[in-house]
Amino acid sequence: MENRTEIASLGEFGLIDHLTRNIELQNASTIVGVGDDAAVIDHYGRQTVISTDMLVEGVHFDLIYTPLKHLGYKSIIANISDIYAMNATPTQVVISLAISNRFSLEAMDEFYEGVFAACKRYGVDLVGGDTTSSQKGFIISITAIGEVAPDMFVKRSTAKKGDLICVSGDLGGAYLGLLFLEREKKIYLENPQIQPDLEGEDYVIGRMLKPEARKDIIEFLEKEEIMPTAMMDISDGLSSEILHICKQSNLGCVLYEEKIPIAEDTRGAAYKFEIDPTACALSGGEDYELVFTISQSEHEKLVLNEQISVVGYMTEPEEGSYIITKGGSRHVITAQGWNHMN
Repeated sequence: MENRTEIASLGEFGLIDHLTRNIELQNASTIVGVGDDAAVIDHYGRQTVISTDMLVEGVHFDLIYTPLKHLGYKSIIANISDIYAMNATPTQVVISLAISNRFSLEAMDEFYEGVFAACKRYGVDLVGGDTTSSQKGFIISITAIGEVAPDMFVKRSTAKKGDLICVSGDLGGAYLGLLFLEREKKIYLENPQIQPDLEGEDYVIGRMLKPEARKDIIEFLEKEEIMPTAMMDISDGLSSEILHICKQSNLGCVLYEEKIPIAEDTRGAAYKFEIDPTACALSGGEDYELVFTISQSEHEKLVLNEQISVVGYMTEPEEGSYIITKGGSRHVITAQGWNHMN
């Protein structure tokens, strides 16, 4: 039997001391970190970007198939992805947790192992937070703080007519990973003796359980001096995000199905579930890729990066938002992908 230390035995401050005992600060902008009444940050004349997210057990994650270490990692990624989506660099995070007594200290250590792995990989300092008890379940609230050179941030509302729509990486994988995990959970609950069968689906399951944020894309854009006109991260599927950009920029768009980047492993997984891979890319979500618009004059520079695909362009608002399928037909884009009814 593995050791189980009750969290109550440490008290709140003891718990925070224990969980944050090994923090090493990585950013000059972090003046005071964990251990005081508040953190102190000085971004030296740069602008500060702030984003916050809440994750609730049973709504945003399922611990039957989500290892706590992966959950810690993904919680950080989901938040810093929003900072990158503003064309900014994440520098600090604060984490607040509500924990029920079914979690041991060892379980929290595992969660924090994932948190620290992500912080280290992306050069982010954990500078504070809070822990409290919860009646049932696990609730995570994370605020990410970043910095950006004055007025170099990118909003959703500033795309221009004729701009190219670009996405990073490939889409739809995380949603298919979730379908496999949900399928195996159902089988497990009906018969706990059966071992999960996830053979050959490492790619899509990895996209779900251990996503990455696109720091590399933001660095590439800076290096090539490409300034996106609008940008978002893809947490709810490409169609929902592009509709946000259209609405807030007061424009329409055209997407081309054949241009949407989908990994071969994702296609294969979609066919196993007999669903359309494009539908997964459009409405799957949790890929944490970036969708951004750029002026057509910047197009030449993109060719250098095979991680970026041009998937369409922005149009006059009267033209609406459409996807042109591989067969050449036009469908109105809805937040759920496209509407097959028309």
